[in-house]
Amino acid sequence: MKSLIMIIDGMADRPIPELGEKTPLEVAKTPNMDKLAENGINGIMDPIKPGVRVGSDTAHLSILGYNPYK
Repeated sequence: MKSLIMIIDGMADRPIPELGEKTPLEVAKTPNMDKLAENGINGIMDPIKPGVRVGSDTAHLSILGYNPYK
C-alpha cells in the first residue's frame, strides 16, 4: 500500500481584496490536488489534542511522530 501525507498548512490564507475577497486557494487551479482528494482518503486532525492550538513547527513535528511535550 502506498501512502502520501500532504501537510497543506496555511494554504487557505485570508481573503485578499485584489482577488475579489477570495483566498489564494479559492482562485488557484488545483487539478492534481482535486484528483488526489477525489480518489483518496482525506481528513483533518488535531495534532496535539482537540482544542489545543499550536504553531506550524509543533504541529508538523507531532504529525511526524515527535512528542510535542518533550
